[in-house]
Amino acid sequence: MIILAGTIRVAPGTRAEAITAIERMIEATRAEEGCIAYSFAFDVLDEHLLRIFEVFRDALALEAHRASPHMAEWRAQLPLLGISDRNLSHYDVVSARQI
Repeated sequence: MIILAGTIRVAPGTRAEAITAIERMIEATRAEEGCIAYSFAFDVLDEHLLRIFEVFRDALALEAHRASPHMAEWRAQLPLLGISDRNLSHYDVVSARQI
């Protein structure tokens, strides 16, 4: 299992457009076979900070996600939304259990 977690920042004045683009990205990604979890959420104390949490079954699922048409569409939106301060961490999980 692979977990990606972190933050990105949207430019002031682009939040509504960002939400539209993010909704498309989330819906398409959650439909991917290897996607276990995928969510973006604006920080309660910072309206321009997006918190990202992604879980994929394995490296092949993540690679398929990165090569998907909706990921290409999302990448094309980044400069239009003023996305900056990308800070994502990649975790390879060998064993996981719910507590």
